[in-house]
Order: sequence, then C-alpha cells, then structure tokens
Amino acid sequence: MGWSISSCSTPLMLSSHPKIQCSSNCFFQTISLQGFSGFASAAPIKSGSCRISCWRSFLVSKKRKQKRRTLAVASQLKVVDAVEDDEACELVNGVEVLIGGEGDYEIYAYLLKPVKNNNGTGILLLSDVFGFEDSATRDFAYRVACNGYNVLVPDLFRGDPWTKDKPKSLYEEWRARHSQERVANDIFASTNWMINEFLAAGISKKLGIIGFCFGGGRVIDILAQDQGGCFGVGVSFYGTRINTSLATNVKVPVLFIAGDNDPLCPINTLKDAEKQIEQSKVVVFEGRGHAFAHRPESPEEDEDAETAFVLMRNWLHDGLDTEP
Repeated sequence: MGWSISSCSTPLMLSSHPKIQCSSNCFFQTISLQGFSGFASAAPIKSGSCRISCWRSFLVSKKRKQKRRTLAVASQLKVVDAVEDDEACELVNGVEVLIGGEGDYEIYAYLLKPVKNNNGTGILLLSDVFGFEDSATRDFAYRVACNGYNVLVPDLFRGDPWTKDKPKSLYEEWRARHSQERVANDIFASTNWMINEFLAAGISKKLGIIGFCFGGGRVIDILAQDQGGCFGVGVSFYGTRINTSLATNVKVPVLFIAGDNDPLCPINTLKDAEKQIEQSKVVVFEGRGHAFAHRPESPEEDEDAETAFVLMRNWLHDGLDTEP
C-alpha cells in the first residue's frame, strides 16, 4: 500500500538519550538503527533488549488463550482469539530515542520493535496525561508490539506530565501549558520520523494511530488534519475533549472504545463523531469508567480490557496491510 508523502517529508534527526527505562532483566548496548530490520538511521543510540513476559494487567492464562472467542454485543464486532506467542513477546526491543522537533527542540519518544514477528507496520501511540514514561502506557505499547507492530510513544508533554500528587485545582493551568497546536506539531514530527524510517527501508505502508484519554481526543484532531495522508486507521480509547466538528474531515475508519460510566468521555459525543466518520464504530462497555482498558483495577475490568484489546487488534489488522 503506497501513498504520497508530500505533506509528511520533513527531514528529522535521531540522537542518543542516556536514560533507558526498562526492567531489571534487560541488557543495553550502543547500536545503529541500521541494525534493526525496517529502520535505516545510522546514528548510534543506546538500546535495551528485554526478555520478559506480559505485564500483570495483560497476563493471559493458557485457558483463556484457548477458550476466548466471544462476541461484543454492544458493537456486533466479533472478537477472535488474541493468542500471543510467549516467545514472540519475549523478543521485543525497547529503546528511547530523540526526534527533531520545532527549532532546536528534540522530542523524547519510546520505540518498541518486535524482533520475531515484525509485520513492517508502524503504530503511533498517544498517551494519557501521565505521559509516555507511565508504566501502564508502556505495558500496553509493549503488548501491541507483541502482535507484530513497531510502536512509537512520543512525549506529548515535553517532560512535564500530569502527576497524581498534584492538586486537581491546578489541572487546567497545567493543561494550558501544553497547547493543542504544539502537541499536534510534536505528533506530526513523530509521524514524519516513522515514515522517513520506513521509506528509507523501502516500506510504504500507512501508519495506525492509537490514543488514550488525552491522546484519544487528539486522535481525531490528527486524523482530521492528516485526511488519510499518513494514517490508515485509528483507535480512540475514551477520548477526552473530542472536537466533533472536526470529525467530518477524518477520512479513515476509527474505532471508539469507552465505558458508559465515564463522565470524561460522553457516549453521545462518540455517537456524534461516529455519524460523521465513514466506517467508524463505537463500542461501549457497560459499567466501565475511565481508563479501564489500559489501567484495569479488578478481575472484571481485566476481562473487559482483554476484550477491548482484541477489538483494537482486529481493527488494526483489518485497516492496515500487516502481512510480514
């Protein structure tokens, strides 16, 4: 699947970043991204190679792997088995990179790349307000990579994410520091970096985009501006402050996932967006609140998080050319 990249061709820079966040059973080495199949940058960086199993929230028993074949009643979307190869999940490389942004500013990002089952397709994952270093976000990104995708998680807040210890009264002031325009510029800089890397390796597939909460709302902003140029499909998990007036400009299928007990993501807003985006779909989980899919806090939420993940995985597979 090829496409014109006239609007996505800004040359970007990759450089080293000394801080690597990874589990204790990782080893690190200085490498060139030319050593990664599918990535062509020659600048040396520190790489963390991790042999680990799925994180707690997404650890699926063998019984559930074998028997999970269900139907999401609210959406009538069939959920097929999301059987993940344990060995494949162990063969995922994680590395922090720096991407050139506006002026002299460089954007931190976390890149997860499957070694064994790489399908040559890139996913841009937009975090919630807790940022790209948050463990729940990285856990989810890691699991997406286990399914064969190259996942890039940019730092949308330039080292200033929201933290749970801050008074809620300061939230709007904090959010105002991160303007929609600046965030969008950083997202497109990250997008350009992925596209340039893939094109340099002779790969011309469109990207997928996933977002949670804050990032889920930005999925619509970005797809409306992109209009099918770089992205081929989107998934928005309980997006906040979605501007439905932009939905008519979205030219690719979008899957909306949310709970009906989430005051931050009104279902009516999602339904309005669904009417304006061709081939879009809203899936509502009864009784679920905000962030259940990537921050499950009970066995019941674990089950729904699992179903939501499989719906997302199938949506990406159907919307992107993911053959290795």
